[in-house]
Amino acid sequence: MEELAEMTETMTSRIAGLRELPPELRRTRVAQAAGLEDDAALAGGALPLERADGMIENVIGTFELPLGVATNFIVNGREVLVPMAVEEPSVVAAASYMARIAREGGGFTVSSTAPVMRAQVQVLGIADPFGARARLLAHRDELIALANARDTVLIELGGGCLDIEAEVFADTPAGPMTVLHLLIDVRDAMGANTVNSMAEAIAPRVEEITGGTVRLRILSNLADRRLVTASVRVPPEALDAKTLRGAEVARGIVEACTLALIDPYRAATHNKGIMNGIDPVIVATGNDWRAIEAGAHAWAARTGRYSSLTTWEQTADGTLCGTLEMPMAVGIVGGATRSHPAAQAALKLMQVTGAEELAHVAAAVGLAQNMAALRALATEGIQRGHMTLHARNIAITAGASGAEVDRIAKAIVAAGDVSVAKAKDLLDS
Repeated sequence: MEELAEMTETMTSRIAGLRELPPELRRTRVAQAAGLEDDAALAGGALPLERADGMIENVIGTFELPLGVATNFIVNGREVLVPMAVEEPSVVAAASYMARIAREGGGFTVSSTAPVMRAQVQVLGIADPFGARARLLAHRDELIALANARDTVLIELGGGCLDIEAEVFADTPAGPMTVLHLLIDVRDAMGANTVNSMAEAIAPRVEEITGGTVRLRILSNLADRRLVTASVRVPPEALDAKTLRGAEVARGIVEACTLALIDPYRAATHNKGIMNGIDPVIVATGNDWRAIEAGAHAWAARTGRYSSLTTWEQTADGTLCGTLEMPMAVGIVGGATRSHPAAQAALKLMQVTGAEELAHVAAAVGLAQNMAALRALATEGIQRGHMTLHARNIAITAGASGAEVDRIAKAIVAAGDVSVAKAKDLLDS
C-alpha cells in the first residue's frame, strides 16, 4: 500500500505528445506513467478462447474494440489515466481535451452515496395488498436476518441487507399486488447476483406472511440509492477560443444545456453524449454497461419528464460550473471484471482500489464528455472536430493502409470533403 501511495503521488495523467506516437510506444508510455510492470493485457487478444467459452454460451470467438487512454484527468485530487473501449472517433480525444481544460480549476470533484442496491419481490393473489404491506413491515427484522443469512461473506465485509420497503399497486391488469424492496449494501460488487439471491431466499417466507404468491424476485437497475455526483469548475480564461472569449463560451454551454433540461428530444442526445464517456470506461473494466445505461435514463425520467443528467451554470465572475448526478452501479469483484484479463489490467491502469473510486472516475469522464460536446456546439459546431477525427476511418474504408491512412485523412480534411469518394480519388491519383 505504501508503494501504491508513493506511485500515486508521483504519477501524472498529463502525457504530452501521446497521440503522435505509434500504438506500441503509447502503451509503453502509459504503462510507465501508471507504474505497470506488464502491459501485455492492454495490447489486445488478452482473452483466451477457452476462458471466453466459460463466460457466455455458444462461444465461437471474441470481438475486440479499440482501447484508448484518456489523459489529463484529475479526480478528487488524484491523477488518473482512464482506459476507454469504444469504436466512435473523437470520444477519447474530447474527454482528454476537456480534462486538460478542467485542470485549470483543479480537475473533477466527485462524491457518492453508499453502494446500496434494491431487490424487488412481487406478491400477487392477495385481497388486502395494504394489509400485506403492513404485515411485511412488521416482520422487518426477521426478513433482513433471513436475507443476510444468504451471504455471510458480504456481512463480514461490512455489507448486507440494511432495510426493507414495501409498495402497493392496488389496481393493475394482474390484480392487486404488493412489492417488497430489500435495500442491500453490496460493497465493491455491482451486486446483481447477491441481490437476486437474497430476494429468492426470502420469497417463501414472504408468501407465508402475506398469504400471496411471489412472482418476480430480482434487482432493480434504477439504483437510486447508489448515486454519484461529479462537479467541475472552469475559469473563463481556460475556455478561450479562436473567435470567442471564454466567458462567451461558458454562456453558450449554459444555454445549450438549458434546451436539454426542458426538451426531451434534445435531452436524449445530450445524455447519449454523457454516456459516450461513461460506457467506454464501464466496458473496459468488464462492468455491465447496459445496467448503467438503464439506470441513467430511468433516473433522467424520474420526475415523469425525461431531462438532462447534467446542469451547467455560470457564476458572477464567469466561472463555468458543471454537475452530473446519476446512479452508478459498478463493481471491481465478480463477473467479467474478475475473469477478463484486460478488465483487470484496466483497473490497475487507473489504480482504483474500490467500486466507489471506479464510479467516481466514470462520472468524471461523463461530465468531461458532456462539456466537450456542449463546447463544440457553442463554438464551431459538433461536426468539424468529429469529422476530422473520423477521417482516418474514411481513409481505411476507401482502402488506405499503413502510412497512406494519415496522408489521405489529412488530405480529405484539408479539402473539406471527408467522404469515401474523395478518399478513393486521392488514392487513385
